[in-house]
Amino acid sequence: MPSHALEYPKQPYSTVKRLNDRARYSLETIHGIINSSPFINVAFQDSTSPFPAVLPMIGQMGSFSRPSADLGDVLDLYLHGYVSSRLMNLSRDSSSEGIPLTLTATLLDGYVLSLTPNSHSYNYRSAILFGFGVPVTDPAEKLWAMELVTNSVVPQRYQNTRTPPNNAEMQSTSLLKVKIKAGSAKIRSGEPHDERGDLNDEKLRQKTWVGVVPAWTVFGEPVGGSYNKVEKVPGYLEEWRVEGNEERRREAYEAVKEVVRPKKGGDDE
Repeated sequence: MPSHALEYPKQPYSTVKRLNDRARYSLETIHGIINSSPFINVAFQDSTSPFPAVLPMIGQMGSFSRPSADLGDVLDLYLHGYVSSRLMNLSRDSSSEGIPLTLTATLLDGYVLSLTPNSHSYNYRSAILFGFGVPVTDPAEKLWAMELVTNSVVPQRYQNTRTPPNNAEMQSTSLLKVKIKAGSAKIRSGEPHDERGDLNDEKLRQKTWVGVVPAWTVFGEPVGGSYNKVEKVPGYLEEWRVEGNEERRREAYEAVKEVVRPKKGGDDE
């Protein structure tokens, strides 16, 4: 961990302008949001289409050269995909710097219900990254990245399956390594906020419930597959499920209690 908190540089395309008091540029904060999201939305431009493409992908941030690096360190983003997918093909045909990508992730912590529709909002944590992606060609790094991404889905899952991948699996799978150039996060937490005029309307306040409905993802009881021969759910899987559910519940309720600066405008995004 660096001796001081690292931040991404503020670029014209990465600086939060709307409600910028909610902006964060800390590597630790941004990387934490990305690594906590089950999907990463990946945007790129294909010259054969007039429209940008956006794909939900599985990925994880890490460092092959420094495997013990934590979230506050400089990290790369590894994306998992099929070898002949459009994005992977474009990345192989791109310049030496790589294919330019924009990547986003959002975590929902609650529904914020206020006195007027215009002041409704979410409690959320969102992150955006900008970088250049290149295919991973080194066999050792590719194998390391496959383990990293697999364990980002369920910790220890890679070690508890048939590994290493066989030649056919290695040939059909591509990993894209994204070198990050800039990024930012935007976080909303706390209670609803309404205009003074609405707060002074006693009749409106008497008939309108206001508050926050905390929201979080819950993983249910595992259901064995038709050819499953393991009678008991493995401890690592149950621990991940139970502890993850509790952690997300705690985060959702903590987001309600955090103090939000009074808003200046008419809406509360």
